Amino acid sequence: MKTGTLLLAVGLALPATAALSAEQLAGDALRGAIIGKTVYLNVSGFELPIQYSANGRMTGKMGTVAASFSRGDGSSDSGKWWVAEDQLCQKWTSWMNGKQYCYKLTRQGANVRWVRNDGRSGTARIGG
Repeated sequence: MKTGTLLLAVGLALPATAALSAEQLAGDALRGAIIGKTVYLNVSGFELPIQYSANGRMTGKMGTVAASFSRGDGSSDSGKWWVAEDQLCQKWTSWMNGKQYCYKLTRQGANVRWVRNDGRSGTARIGG
């Protein structure tokens, strides 16, 4: 009976452990995770969809409600992205004051945790 209980406990723990594993996205894996995809960035309770093209261009468009809370940067923008030192780097035309930022991304399924090079962090999800 004790062996059966132990096996059941181990069997229940293994899927939970596997489900919690996270993957640091870097290099080609990082490129492959976002090229042709939409990344939905969680911003103040809203999702900001950002489309990443294979040519290094990106576009983003805020919903009407989210745009009303923005700081006047406009409801849509475009820019460029690239991978450097295993980080996703991007530079918007007007958003983020046009400054360049780089992000370390950790993926767990479709969910992503990001840490920006200035220490800010947050979450996102990767869609089709």
